[in-house]
Amino acid sequence: MFQLLGIPPQALFGQLLLGLINGSFYALLSLGLAVIFGMLNVVNMAHGALYMVGAFVAWLLLTYLGVGYWGALVLAPLAVGAVGLVLERTMLRRLYKVDHLYGLLLTFGLALIFEGAFRHQYGVSGQPYPIPDLLKGGTNLGFMYLPTYRGWVVATSLLVCFGTWFAIERTKLGAYLRAATENPTLVQAFGINVPVMVSLTYGFGVALAGLAGVLAAPIYQVSPLMGSNLIIVVFAVVVIGGMGSILGAIVTGLGLGLLEGLTKVFYPEASNIVVFVIMAVVLMVKPAGLFGRER
Repeated sequence: MFQLLGIPPQALFGQLLLGLINGSFYALLSLGLAVIFGMLNVVNMAHGALYMVGAFVAWLLLTYLGVGYWGALVLAPLAVGAVGLVLERTMLRRLYKVDHLYGLLLTFGLALIFEGAFRHQYGVSGQPYPIPDLLKGGTNLGFMYLPTYRGWVVATSLLVCFGTWFAIERTKLGAYLRAATENPTLVQAFGINVPVMVSLTYGFGVALAGLAGVLAAPIYQVSPLMGSNLIIVVFAVVVIGGMGSILGAIVTGLGLGLLEGLTKVFYPEASNIVVFVIMAVVLMVKPAGLFGRER
C-alpha cells in the first residue's frame, strides 16, 4: 500500500480531515472577529465565551424544551446575536471614541463573567450533544472514512464564510457598512441609521460565534471551558490573516487548520505551537498580516 514518508494514507488523510474541521471552526470564529474589528474597531475578547454560549443554548433547547439540532441551528445564533445587541447598545457603544484597550478589557471581563456563570451552574465537565439522525454514519472513500457530520460542518462553514465575504465585499449593503466605518456622518446624510447598522453588525459577528458553537456541540462536549480553549488560537489566526481582513480570516483559518493536521502526522510535539510559530514569522515579515493593510 502506498505510504508517504512511512505514513499510511488512512492516518494522513484522517489527520487532514481533523485539521480541516478545526480549520472550519478557526475560519468561522475568526470571521466573526474580523467583521467586528474591521467594521467597529473593537477587539472582541468575549468571542470565545459567546461561542460557548451558542453551544450551551443548543444543549439547553434540547434538554429543557425538546428543540433538536435543526431548530438550534437557527435559534442559538439568533439568541447569541440578541445578547450581542444588548452588549453593544449598553456597553460597547460608549467606548468607540476611546482607545482600543478599553474595549479589549471590557470584553475580556464579559468573557470571564459568562464563563464563570456557566461554570457555577453546570461545572467544568462536558455535556454530550447527539448528532442528528440525518447526519449520522459516514462514507468509505477508499483511502479514508468520512463521517457525514464532519463533512456537513466543513461544507456549512465554507458556505457561511464565503457568503459573508461576498455580502460585505460585493454588495451595496457591504459598501454601506464599509463607508459607515470610514465616514459615518456622510452615510447618515443618505438617510441610513448608522447606530442601528453598527449594532446589527456586532450582533451578526457574535451570531457567527453562536453558529460555530452549535456546529461544535456534537463534536466536542459542551463545556464552559470550550471557548477559552479555542479563542487564543483564533486570535492568532486573525493576526496572521490581518486584523479586520474578511478574506484573510477565512483563508488563514482553513489553511492553518490543515497545517496543524499535517504537523500532528509528521511532528506531533509541535502541533500545539505551530500556529504561534507561524504568527511570529508573519509578524516579523509583514506586521499587518498576510492580507492586512498598513494603517
